[in-house]
Amino acid sequence: MRLTRVHVENGDLAPGREVVLPEGPATHLARVLRHEVGDACVLFNGDGRDYHGVVSAIGKREVRVAIESAQDVARESPLRLVLLQGVARGEKMDLILQKATELGASAFHPLWSQRSEVKLDAARADKRLAHWRSVVASACEQSGRASVPEVAAPLALAAALAALPAGGLRLILDPDGELGFATLQVDAAAPVLLAIGPEGGWSPLDGEQLRAAGFHGLRLGPRILRTETAGLAAIAALQARFGDLA
Repeated sequence: MRLTRVHVENGDLAPGREVVLPEGPATHLARVLRHEVGDACVLFNGDGRDYHGVVSAIGKREVRVAIESAQDVARESPLRLVLLQGVARGEKMDLILQKATELGASAFHPLWSQRSEVKLDAARADKRLAHWRSVVASACEQSGRASVPEVAAPLALAAALAALPAGGLRLILDPDGELGFATLQVDAAAPVLLAIGPEGGWSPLDGEQLRAAGFHGLRLGPRILRTETAGLAAIAALQARFGDLA
């Protein structure tokens, strides 16, 4: 029987310790999944380990879990895939983050470009960022990952590119790109940065900025893919060839 996995953000987890779950995970465990005292579960905080324990107390306002043991989890891809994703509308963005997490992406950089259809003020952007991070954490719960990919605060394209660390293979999907997937070479020691435009695609100015930042066009078939398809297809293809989707 598969054990329930619960993400405890910033949780100080260790064997022998009793943990009071945050409100969200506590409600999910006790009210949604109907766990009872004595039921086994797994907690993780993103440090690469699973913490096995049992529900030790359930009250009106809190749920406690007694941690019994810790286990290193080896489910991270050897390929460090960083997705720069043009912010997409509502559920599309959730889908991209969820499925890319399941496929093994290691980090996300949401961004706005010239043709972005989604506009958020500062307050709404903060709420969306918290929501996106929750989506990613939930995807880790489901997929068994114990390391939670970072979701950076959304930035304009130029600022997002300026904030990237140096190095790494930098790719955009382009049916007429100079790189072919069949002959693509990847250095396992360096990250692969994949930039995907929003619903409206990249503008000529966006393309100039990406090229100036060292991004190369990658041919991944002859068709133009939607924003919610492009990144996932590319990640799956890269993982199948260079990662752990063997």
